[in-house]
Amino acid sequence: MKTGRLHQCSNRSTVPETSRSRCPSVRVQASGEAARVAVLGASGYTGAEVVRLTALHPGIKVTALTGEKQAGKSFSDVFPHLVTATSVPKLVKIEDVNYKDVDAIFCCLPHATTQEVIKKLPTHLKIVDLSADFRLRNVATYAEWYGHEHVAPELQKEAVYGLTELFREQVKGARLVANPGCYPTCSQLPLYPLLKAGLILTDDIIIDAKSGVSGAGRAAKESNLYCEIAEGINSYAVGKHRHMPEVEQGLSEASGKDVRVSFTPHLMNLSRGMQTTSYVKLAPGVTVDKLREHLSSIYESEAFVKVLPKDVIPHTRHVRGSNFCFMNVFEDRLPGRAVVISVIDNLVKGASGQALQNLNLMLGYSETTALMQLAMFP
Repeated sequence: MKTGRLHQCSNRSTVPETSRSRCPSVRVQASGEAARVAVLGASGYTGAEVVRLTALHPGIKVTALTGEKQAGKSFSDVFPHLVTATSVPKLVKIEDVNYKDVDAIFCCLPHATTQEVIKKLPTHLKIVDLSADFRLRNVATYAEWYGHEHVAPELQKEAVYGLTELFREQVKGARLVANPGCYPTCSQLPLYPLLKAGLILTDDIIIDAKSGVSGAGRAAKESNLYCEIAEGINSYAVGKHRHMPEVEQGLSEASGKDVRVSFTPHLMNLSRGMQTTSYVKLAPGVTVDKLREHLSSIYESEAFVKVLPKDVIPHTRHVRGSNFCFMNVFEDRLPGRAVVISVIDNLVKGASGQALQNLNLMLGYSETTALMQLAMFP
């Protein structure tokens, strides 16, 4: 195992026997049967991506799909591009799922709704939650940024933050994984190891972030109409985006002290794709080449995170439809500063792909299973 990799704890054996005995991976691996998986909120973009990705998974069988407004419909009626996914069931309401016949869950519901649902689910289920409900460890911080109290604080204590490459061992032994947000994934993958190694300073970190429209979800909104987003770019949630405390939580953990960032998201005229351009200060005596060398060392054995050759600029079009993250580091024209660029597909590595990567680990499968699709270009 590579010694430079982050958080490569060897503590899986410390998981209590009661937790291991109820883990679906034990049943699945022992019996050779496929894991029975439910997708809650399957009528949204992230739910559709989960179904698309798991369609080629040899160890997962989707046995329940929920969609409150689409209940009773065939999945291909809601998402015609998945018409060949003939083995998936029709959509039902959440209360109609028989959880005795389910081993694991992808929860693709909106925040707040998710807490109410998950706290009522049977404890034998492995859960990957794609909402924001369990990402922030401090429930007071959650209440501040999301405008309501956390209704499942005991579950919050149990939740593992699922940025897979950084918390792989913790994810393996988890029952509930909080899948990271798209912006936090794209920005933390390069910045976390640099801060942890003390190669960049904690002050004056500026993150300029851009996302495709699918990041806003599938619900009808005036701001997402074609005429509202075509032929343009616009900032939104300036100084108050809800992913900001999630980013700061991770970067503070990496550096060992409180980190505040300047974070501004922008909406781009594309369906999927995300780029974060981070402007950082170099630690004394550190060069840009050293930053690139360190990231290359950390991620050289990772399947999905790729540090590009010197001077090669990451493009969102080169990761479209894939679970890959491309990154690189460049000299800033201002002395002592560097520009760190990272790109992902916001629906895959930024959501459903990373969720499957996490569930693979939780169920005992190789984390790359059903996720090695190359990007779609053009």
